[in-house]
Amino acid sequence: MTQTAHSSTPPGKQMLSEQVYVHLRDAIMRGDHAPGAPLKPQDLAKEQGVSLAVVREALVRVVGEGLADRLPNRGFAVPSFSDRRWQEIAEARRTVEPAILRMSIERGDVDWEARVRAAHHRLARTPAYAPEEGEHYTGAWAEAHRAFHRTLLEACGNRALLETFDRLWTASELARRWSAHRDPGRDGAEEHRRLEEAALARDADTAAEVLVRHLTLTAAALTGDSGQAV
Repeated sequence: MTQTAHSSTPPGKQMLSEQVYVHLRDAIMRGDHAPGAPLKPQDLAKEQGVSLAVVREALVRVVGEGLADRLPNRGFAVPSFSDRRWQEIAEARRTVEPAILRMSIERGDVDWEARVRAAHHRLARTPAYAPEEGEHYTGAWAEAHRAFHRTLLEACGNRALLETFDRLWTASELARRWSAHRDPGRDGAEEHRRLEEAALARDADTAAEVLVRHLTLTAAALTGDSGQAV
């Protein structure tokens, strides 16, 4: 039987939806839409010069990435920074990532050490902020940050654990940006330096302790208790 393409999205609409999705995702990441702010499909469609159907398709995608919520009978909105989900994600990361880091430190070889050093160097040398990218840190810094944390863990040799890290990292990106904005005096660079130092010294206990505190401070800034430690 010959398949038809009647159920597929027309290429033109698909391209428009992708453009609107990228625009909306970047706007939320930049802080153009405040935490808890409504995302009105009609306004977005008018702003972008596209149909409501295209906007709704893009909104469904950002909801799937945790960058927006679909509210029953109330449309779409940016999540609130006080939402319980951020603390739950932080708790999951504090449970999973130190264990993966211990495995990585135990199993990592000299090549892994070199990658960790290179990833930290890139992070330390990448400017965190640029006026043209809004009030939150830049896309380049965000990628260097992700690469450093993932490189620390990648020598664990367990794909399932690394995939878990990837999912939790994506789910917490918005919370990280808000946390940095709410706690501008935090010395994240020093925290990353200590992480690198402990990992390369093969001091798993210290590395795990530093990582737990690092993750705790990120979550605590969203509750207004940035001095909290565990």
